[in-house]
Amino acid sequence: MKSQKIRDLDENELQHQLRTIEEQLFRLHFQMSMGTMEGLKKARAMKKDRARIYTILKEREMAGAKK
Repeated sequence: MKSQKIRDLDENELQHQLRTIEEQLFRLHFQMSMGTMEGLKKARAMKKDRARIYTILKEREMAGAKK
């Protein structure tokens, strides 16, 4: 997911996306522990998306604290 697309979402949608990503990552880690390594690229991409979401949420929090 591109960072501009993430920036266009409101806070509730970001929280929903974050929960979805966390759940998918949990399932992928479980599958990888069972021996399938098919989701490695997908897991890396989801970790990056999760980091982007956390960064944007923090930016919005900091901007709100300034006002």
